[in-house]
Parts: sequence; structure tokens; C-alpha cells
Amino acid sequence: MADARQRAATARSRRVLAELLLDAVVLTGALLLAYELRFDFDVPPARVEAAAIQLPLVVAIQLCALALVRVHAFPWGHVGLVEASAFARAGALAAAPMIALRLWLPVELAALRAPLSVILIDALLAFGGVLGVRVLVRAALERRRRRAAASEGASARVLLIGAGRAGALAVREMTVRRGLVPVGFVDDDPRKRGQLIHGVKVLGATTELAQVVRATAAQRAVITVASAVGADIRRIVGLCEAIALPVRIIPSLYELLLGNLEAHARNIEIEDLLGRNQVDIDRAPLESFLAGKVVMVTGAGGSIGTEICRQVAQFAPSRLVLVERSEFALFTIERELSQRSPEVEAVAALVDVRDRARLARLYDQHQPAVVIHAAAHKHVPMLEANACEAVINNVVGTKNAAELARDRGVAVFVLVSTDKAVRPTSLMGATKRVAELAVQAVGGATQVVTVRFGNVLGSTGSVVPIFRDQIRRGGPVTVTHPEMERYFMTIAEASQLVLQAGAMGEGGATYILDMGEPVRIVELARDMIRLSGLRVDVDVGIAFTGVRPGEKLREELRYEAETVAPTRHPKILRTRSPRMLDTWVSSYVDELISHARTGDDAAVRRHLARLPGAAITTRREEAHDERPRQRA
Repeated sequence: MADARQRAATARSRRVLAELLLDAVVLTGALLLAYELRFDFDVPPARVEAAAIQLPLVVAIQLCALALVRVHAFPWGHVGLVEASAFARAGALAAAPMIALRLWLPVELAALRAPLSVILIDALLAFGGVLGVRVLVRAALERRRRRAAASEGASARVLLIGAGRAGALAVREMTVRRGLVPVGFVDDDPRKRGQLIHGVKVLGATTELAQVVRATAAQRAVITVASAVGADIRRIVGLCEAIALPVRIIPSLYELLLGNLEAHARNIEIEDLLGRNQVDIDRAPLESFLAGKVVMVTGAGGSIGTEICRQVAQFAPSRLVLVERSEFALFTIERELSQRSPEVEAVAALVDVRDRARLARLYDQHQPAVVIHAAAHKHVPMLEANACEAVINNVVGTKNAAELARDRGVAVFVLVSTDKAVRPTSLMGATKRVAELAVQAVGGATQVVTVRFGNVLGSTGSVVPIFRDQIRRGGPVTVTHPEMERYFMTIAEASQLVLQAGAMGEGGATYILDMGEPVRIVELARDMIRLSGLRVDVDVGIAFTGVRPGEKLREELRYEAETVAPTRHPKILRTRSPRMLDTWVSSYVDELISHARTGDDAAVRRHLARLPGAAITTRREEAHDERPRQRA
């Protein structure tokens, strides 16, 4: 290892020495040429003698200026605007002492005083020259790389869609890696038409995609619009699909900056078409909320819980307590955190929130300041057949966690809820609504916050992985009803907003997240089939299976009686509803739990049917719409 470091240091020293010698040659030539230009290529003998005396001093000053701005740390193959500005600073640094010598040096040392015009001309020639040499080297390297890439038999001809910053970075990346050859840009900004970006021409607009592809023989397209919204991506995908052109996407400048274009120009995902933009995180309140605190996350191994743990770990909690009843899920998240955030003390607690005594010992042991309760059963049809289990987990587990938070002096308790808790027609939604009411009635000094949102893309049991599996198997993709709609957001977005809402810390508030526009599930299925490179109803069909027990065609995010107000975060709204009497809530919840503990599913269903605002049928069979199967 030491020998390798020594060899590397020796190689660096030799490279810097070679650069210094080359720079000295360029700087010498620049001063001599400056005198020639100043005297119209007829330099008087006295000036020739003066130039010879001045030369060592001028070159030494200029080399020192280059060293001060660290130009020899710049790789020659990556000279750009930042490096050019450094050369300009070096020129100014070198010219300043030369001008000072010209103005204030004693007459006895007049031989060292260069004319002001020579000083200025020399500064331009000298630093333009050393920069120009580097630019020529870079151009030669890039030309050689392009030729090598073009000569590779496996090189793909790529058309770039979007001639902005991401597109420019993509072209630069292609010049240093073999396998991809940029053949042109298309961009809808008419001002960019005909422009050359790193030697690659903007050939037209996206409406001319077919003509451009024919003219360039492009083999694939890459969307390089960093700020593209879902509708734009869907339109571009449709244009590419119409001419059988494979298309991929660079989702952000940050991913491109990671280096490997081939790795980061990924397939277009359904999340891109839904247009869920990255959340702007307000870090200051989150740091105050989480940094240096003991944070407990229940359901830490679930889809939402796992992402919440990842997000919390970024804000340096003093300890992160992972509460999870699934051994494998707990092992997975603990292992991930130990690798991604080794500086965070993550404690894996194999605990079921329904076990109040065990949970109480956990609270006593770790004394959390913040508890985020994400543990829940959420599969709607499955809970219709397991009413008692739904209550024991979603209501009893939540009640245990919230009451212990109150009794142990937890500062903030955050309940992760769902849009299915609004006017629930399913047992899952009804139990989550009861959980909301139960935590609001807890009382005490703990600030209890409820966060309500819709479906999460890619979570376990959600529609997207189910559709992917059905498409992979050749179909059909099963959709319950042609008018079925749902709100969607990504797991990362939901988790970030849960933490933002928790940081607002207004006890008793229910926050709802901006879910955007609802999405028709049948359109989601069609988009996913197309993104797989298949044809709807030709390669993969869609079958309507009928609404399942407890499902609604459209979900809602709030009750009509709830008032809505904005918060300091644009994607979070605060709601307030007329509060039910705590005594009624306590009595209702206790009776519901009593039915569940006896294992009486029918009694549980009847009791939940009495929940204000709920539309629960008293018999499970009535919740199922027995529609015949049909093809889309």
C-alpha cells in the first residue's frame, strides 16, 4: 500500500513538473510576442536587452500566480468555465506587481520596468496561451474518444430530448465513455434550434421527432429534461412508441453528476408519468425536531416505516429505536441503516405494538422524545375477512403506543393514517378512523399529530408491483372497475411529508398531504403495459374483476365538516373537525376492543357500522360487488 502511494505521488510530481515546464515555455513566448506586437515587429535593440532582463522575473511572477490559484490541480481533459475563471484571476494577480514595478521602481532599475502596454498585452497572451494549450488538449482527447466510440461496433446512436443543462452534461458524459454516440438534440424551445452543444446540433422540436430519427438513424432516445413533468414525459413516450424508438430518462442533474450515464439513464418508471415532483425539504424545523433526540418508529420494517427510518437517520438522532414484529423486516432495516448511516445508533426491537407490557418496557428503556406510529394492517380485502385482527392491530396497537407516549412524557406522537379513514366503507379504513379518534382523545402534554394521505407507489401489496408481476406473466392485468380512481405519491415523498408535518408540532391537528390529481387505475395499467414495451389488448390485456369487499371507487382526503388551512409547507394542509366527546370515544373504543378480543367478527362489523360517517355493511357478503369478469 505504501509503495502504491509513493508511486502515485511520484507520478503526480512528474506531471506537475512537466506542466510547469510547458507553462514556462508558453509564458516566455508570450512576453517576447508582446514586445513584438507593441513595437510592430521592429523592437529597438535597447528594448530587446530590457526584455531579456525582465523575462526571468515576469515568468517567475506568472508561475507563482498560477500556483496560487492551483491551476496545476485541474485535469487537462476537463477544462471549463470554472478553470477559465481561475486563469483570469491568475492573470490579474500577475499583472498587479508588474504594474506596481512599472510605476514605482527607482530609475536605477529602469531595465526591469516594462511598458504598461506590454504588461497588458503579455497578460492576455500569457494566460490565454496556457489556457489555450489546455483547451486544445481537452479537444484532442474528446475527439479521440468520439472516434473510438464511433468505431466501436456496439455503440448506440442516441438522440437527446432536451437541450438544457442536463442535456449538455449528458453529451459530455458520452464523450468520455464508449458505447453511446450522441447524434443530435430535439428541443421545443425555438431559440435553441441550430445551436451546437458540445458539438452536437439541436435538430428540431419534439413534434419533428420522426423526421429527426430518420435523418440521424438514431437507435434510442434519452429524455434529458431535468424538470420534465408527468404530462410531458407521457407525450414524449407516446411519440417514441409511435416510431418504435426505445426511450430512457435521466431524472435529475444529480443522478447524471454521479458519473455513469449508461447506469443512470434508466427506464421510464410509472412514477415519472404520474409527475410526482421531489419534495423541497425544510431542513431547519426537521433538525430541531429530530437532531439529538431519541426517535421511535413503529412498523419500522414496513414500506413507509422503512423510508421514515432512512429519512430520520439523515438528521442525526441520538438513537433510533426500530419497533417491528417481523423478524426478517427488522433485520433488513437494521442492516441497511448500519451500512448507510453507521453514525446513528439504531436499536432493533422485535416487539408487537399489541403487547402493551413489552411496549411499555421499551418506552421505559429508551425514553423516546418522538414516536412515529406507522405500524398497521392495510390490505383492504384481507381485513374484510379478518375483522377482529384489524381492530386488535390497528386500534389496540395504536391506543397502546399513544397512551404510553402520554404516560412516559413523549413530546410528539405522530400517527400515520390514510385517506381510507374518511367516510370509510372498509374495515381497514374504519379501524384507522377509530385509531385517529383514539389518539385525539388521549390527552396529556404529548402533542398528538395525525397525518393522512393516499396510496403509496411501490409499497408492499400496492397496485404497481401487482401490475408489474401480471405484465411479466403475460397478463391479463386485473382492474376492479373502469372508473376506479386513487391518489398516489411516492414512498419517499410521503415519508418526508410525514416528518415535516410532525415537526409542525401542533397537538390535536390532522394534516393531509397534497396528493395532486387522482389517477384512474385503468389508465395506470395501460401506461405500465406501454412502458414495458408491450401493446395494450394485443400483447397484454386488461380484465375488470369487480369491486372488492370494502372498496370505494373514489377516495377522499377529508370530511366535509373538517376545515382546511394552509401551513408553512406548500404540500401540507391542516384540518380541524368538530371534536367528539372524549367519554364517547373512550366508551366506543373499549366496546369495540371487547368484541375483537372475543373473536366475534360479526359484532365488530356491527359496531364499526355505528361509527359516525362510516358506511360499513353489517354482513361481509354485502360488501362485495359480484360483477362478472369482462375484458377491457
